[in-house]
Amino acid sequence: MTYVELIVVLSIFAVLSSVAIFNYGSFQDKVDIKNLGSDIALKILEAQKSSLSGLFPPQLLVSPLTWKPSYGVYFWNGSGASQGADSKNFIYFSDLDYSVPSQNGLFDDSDCMGECINKVTISKNNIISKLEVVPTSTSCTGTVTGNSVTNLNIVFKRPNSGVMVSSSGAGVPPGTFNCVQITVSSPKFNTSVIKVFPSGRIEVK
Repeated sequence: MTYVELIVVLSIFAVLSSVAIFNYGSFQDKVDIKNLGSDIALKILEAQKSSLSGLFPPQLLVSPLTWKPSYGVYFWNGSGASQGADSKNFIYFSDLDYSVPSQNGLFDDSDCMGECINKVTISKNNIISKLEVVPTSTSCTGTVTGNSVTNLNIVFKRPNSGVMVSSSGAGVPPGTFNCVQITVSSPKFNTSVIKVFPSGRIEVK
């Protein structure tokens, strides 16, 4: 083998290795964002199961005589959120409001205190890029565009398996929307969409 042949072989190997490494990075990014979408869906499902099973919350302030099992997930898609969540975090909470027979379906506290059970931080520079409420006039099949909102409370309250949705303090009763969408994005512009339907069904795209 001459020096020229050796240089040609090494050059080809270097080009193929560069292509493989570049494609692996893109592939890993897609896997990471899909895993994030699944993790968020599982946290919403956890809220649903905790509510239906009547799980008593870890906070000690709640009175079992007035509190009805109610759990939710709070999202915010902007920075500087007044309630402790932003595009890099979301909050899993129990809707306490134990002095009122019916909870308000909102995360009422600042940062992770009071109603907050835990605050989940999103890693790898991925973010919550969009929150949408899709009206009944629009189908949720495939890729759809809904009404953008800055924050979203997704709450389940026993004995119903259906979801209660609130945005900016305004409730969205079941049956007035086809679904809500939480979109997460990566620095490489890959996305995953979590859809939550009024019945409580959850899909990840």
